[in-house]
Amino acid sequence: MTAASTPQEPAPVPSGGAVEDLDTLVDRLAAEQSEPGAPAAGPAGTAAEADGRPEPPLLAGERETLEGFLDFLRATLLWKAAPLSDEQASRRLVGSDTTVTGMLRHLADTERYWFREVLGGVPLEDVGYCWSDGQDTDREWRLPAGASLRDALDDYRGATEQSRSQLAGREPEEELHGGNEVRTVRWVLTHMVEETARHAGQLDILVELLDGRTGE
Repeated sequence: MTAASTPQEPAPVPSGGAVEDLDTLVDRLAAEQSEPGAPAAGPAGTAAEADGRPEPPLLAGERETLEGFLDFLRATLLWKAAPLSDEQASRRLVGSDTTVTGMLRHLADTERYWFREVLGGVPLEDVGYCWSDGQDTDREWRLPAGASLRDALDDYRGATEQSRSQLAGREPEEELHGGNEVRTVRWVLTHMVEETARHAGQLDILVELLDGRTGE
């Protein structure tokens, strides 16, 4: 699930100074995250454990551990995106339709697909897709004029709450027959950790380009 590529005007330079080359920025972010003992600085410069995000459990079962990492990533997306304005969150900074608001819309309907349609076995017409029809996922990224970041944040919160309720009582090895292939609950959880983490990394770069904030 990726954003459709469309031409765009060159990205504006944030008020804090010149924008780094994207490859240089990616390399620098990776280096910062790998520095031993470096705290995960957030928008207010606090360490991750002090910013209200739920830390994954250190001693827990398989499902609880995967859920813990997924919930940490979900909270990170909300935490990093919340301070942006509607205009910032709708701004395109790369060569595709990727935006912060579009990313949240995409992830909300992705949650619905994997946890309601696949894991829950809910018929497509009853899943409650908000930004797409469950098939044309490019629609999630195409924003109307004046798109609301707050609406996207609230919808993402709601979608993740639905996901948690669908997951309650399920075992990692349970086989799921929704979708086109048989999968396990373990596979869905692991995939959603990967999907959410990948977009969280993209969000780190977008936020730094938009307002200069860095860190996890």
